[in-house]
Amino acid sequence: MGASILIVDDEQAFLNSVTRKLRLEGFDDLTATPDPTAVAGLLAEKRFDAAILDITMPGMDGLEVLELIKRESPRTECIMVTANESIPLVIQAIKQGAFDYLVKPLQPDQLVHALKRALERGAMLDLLRLRQEAVRGPENSEAFAELTTANESMLRVLREAELHARSDIAVLLTGETGTGKELLARAIHKASPRKTGPFIAVNMLALSTGLFESEFFGHAKGAFTGAMTDTAGYLAQARGGTLFLDEIGDLPLELQGKLLRILQEREFTPVGKTRPEKADVRFVAATNCDLDVFVSQGRFRKDLYYRLRFAALHLPPLRERKDDIRALAEAFIQGSAHPQVTLSAQAMRRLLAHDWPGNVRELRGVIESAANLAENGQIQPEQLHLPEPAPGLFQILDNSGLEPLAEVERRHILSVYEALERNKTQAARVLGIGLATLQRKLKGYGVK
Repeated sequence: MGASILIVDDEQAFLNSVTRKLRLEGFDDLTATPDPTAVAGLLAEKRFDAAILDITMPGMDGLEVLELIKRESPRTECIMVTANESIPLVIQAIKQGAFDYLVKPLQPDQLVHALKRALERGAMLDLLRLRQEAVRGPENSEAFAELTTANESMLRVLREAELHARSDIAVLLTGETGTGKELLARAIHKASPRKTGPFIAVNMLALSTGLFESEFFGHAKGAFTGAMTDTAGYLAQARGGTLFLDEIGDLPLELQGKLLRILQEREFTPVGKTRPEKADVRFVAATNCDLDVFVSQGRFRKDLYYRLRFAALHLPPLRERKDDIRALAEAFIQGSAHPQVTLSAQAMRRLLAHDWPGNVRELRGVIESAANLAENGQIQPEQLHLPEPAPGLFQILDNSGLEPLAEVERRHILSVYEALERNKTQAARVLGIGLATLQRKLKGYGVK
């Protein structure tokens, strides 16, 4: 799902030019009209993420249209365009809530740049609103279909990822190994205006210092010994799409500065060439390292970290979202070579008792292996090849499918705590327990 853009200008040639340029940039949800009086009806039909409005139009000027949009759709970011650079008009437009004010004739990328900044601002404001609202999942269920969850913390992550996907802002994904960072990166790509472009994944740990520029920037024929042909680097391969930088925390320090320059300047020069090329890519980075610690230790550049962390998403480990284990296990069975297999109640309890240090990736491997071994059509505990749970854990009736009260309480406390952004005072008030009680329980759950 790309951003929804409204364009209003009485000059048909300008409408056609802007529409063509935005489609080339990957924006496919465009509504253009030369009639400003039609805007009220369009707003009644759909919500627009951004609007591009001409100031001088017959029947209804751009400031009146701006006022209408801000009244009926206050979350729509508006960019004003005019051939008349009047300071009073600029001030009036900004006072009425315009995001930017551009003067015709426009440079080719000027409007696109302003639009992307407007969408980034809108996404950030949506994130602030999201954190104050009840948790709900992403609207674009197709893009996020591979990420099975009903966990509140995870649903919030997916919804934030969807909001970030609308713009070109770099996204940083953190989380333990196996939590699904590459799956989320691919979902962000599918939910973005760049969804029809390529998704290129690069393991930064595998990049060598000597070949970084050749592999990232590409090279010309004859640039060095063995360069027999022009070769496109990762930036060119991902043009118009998304470049996924996996294990970015392991990128050697001497290469981090080169990556930072690409992020800042949005251009690069292939080895052996003199003319720079545009880095038309969306960056998504991922790491299982604690970059705050790496920065304090001098192992990761502070300026690169600050460049990435504006849109940071943390994927919780599976041990903190055990309410997802049943649905994930069933999904993995359906995707296995034996989709007719079922899980016994005892096997499910064994899954719930395990801590899953390898997270979702480990669960997938366990389930797919067990499905192969389930000769009678039902997976039993011994076929999971997991360690025995601690004595007394999950001592409930066979086939009951119920959870111990302590587990229900734990999940509820943690969900409230996460929903309130880990504010202990507010969480204790909502839960109706003392602050000291909440602190004791969180400590018992291993939450710092």
